[in-house]
Parts: sequence; structure tokens; C-alpha cells
Amino acid sequence: LVFCLVTTWSDYTGYPFPTAPPVDPFAKIRVDDCGKTKGCFRYGKPGCNAETCDYFLSYRRIGADVEFELSADTDGWVAVGFSSDKKMGGDDVMACVHDDNGRVRIQHFYNVGQWAKEIQRNPARDEEGVFENNRVTCRFKRPVYVPREETIVDLHLSWYYLFAWGPAIQGSITRHDIDSPPVSERVVSIYKYEDIFMPSAAYQTFSSPFCLLLIVALTFYLLMGTP
Repeated sequence: LVFCLVTTWSDYTGYPFPTAPPVDPFAKIRVDDCGKTKGCFRYGKPGCNAETCDYFLSYRRIGADVEFELSADTDGWVAVGFSSDKKMGGDDVMACVHDDNGRVRIQHFYNVGQWAKEIQRNPARDEEGVFENNRVTCRFKRPVYVPREETIVDLHLSWYYLFAWGPAIQGSITRHDIDSPPVSERVVSIYKYEDIFMPSAAYQTFSSPFCLLLIVALTFYLLMGTP
């Protein structure tokens, strides 16, 4: 006498297979909060936002931390540097780097002259990043106050902000995309929220007084004709 045990899919309905925990999607950067509940810098085409600017940065205080959001039109890295002047060198730098595995990692650097040295002590926390539509975008927090150290600045003080982005090779940053990356016109205070737009080079062509004067002179010459 042989007994056959027949099982069906319904027999397992009470014992589901384990599944990976859900991963929260990256929340898009809100630009309507700029100048209100957070400070923003936009570099690129007039009217651009966090998804269309060549470079975008926001900051806001959350308790004892400052939350930063960065985005740039690149497949490599995007960064912000905190400097005592407008020049590269001796700067605390936070960079979001797109590696070969498709991840975006937040790294800490210190500018030594014209090159960036990675620092193992990384003040970033609550890190998240994404690479989509050929853009690197990230969000992270770092403490306002830190123990006195050369490579990590206290953000309660005001600093010039250096904005940079560029390609990466095997997850390592290389030279930034433009020769003279934009810099904040004045020192930035995390206690003051502004929405500041900086036109990229393509939109600065006719903005200087000299260029405007040249345009007026050329127009006058064309209207009057040649003798």
C-alpha cells in the first residue's frame, strides 16, 4: 500500500517566502522651499531647478545638523567646498561620487593646493544619493559644531561656498568640468536662507556693461549705415 502526498501552492500560503525590505525612493529636491525654509544656489540657465540646473545646492538647519542637497549635470561627482576665501586650497569638501556599481557615495575631502585628498573621518550621516537622467543627486546631514580640526570646519561660522562637479573614473573623482567653477559672491551663513541664481557662462555673454555698450554701438552703426 503506497500513500502519495500531494501538495499544492495553497498549502504554502501561510508561509510566504522572505522578501527584501522595501527601499524608500529618493525624494525629489523641492525648489519651492528655496529662500523660505532652506537656502539655495542655482547655476545654469535662468529659471532652472534642481533637475535642470548645471549645478544646484540647498542647505537647511535640522536640530544640531545641517542638511545639504546637491545635484549636477554629470555622471561622475558633485561637491561643495567650505573656504575662508574664494580660492581652492585648504578647503573642507563634501562630495557625492557615482561609482562603477551605480551607487552614489558621500565622501569627505580636503583640498591640498589644487588637488583633493580624501579624509577618512567623514562627518556625513543620513546619506542618500541617486544617479538618474545623467545627473548625480544626493542628500546628507553633517553636524553644525565639530571638534576643532583643520579638515572639518564649524558650519555655525560663515564660509565661502565653492561649487564643483566633474567626471569620475572607477569611483575616483577627476578634474572638475570647468576651469573656473562658480563660487558664492559672499560668505554664506546657515542661519540665513536665500535663493541665489548664478548664470552659467552661456548666459553671461551679454551681461557685462562692456558687452552692452558694444551691442549699442554696433546697432547704431548698422542703423546709420557706412559712409
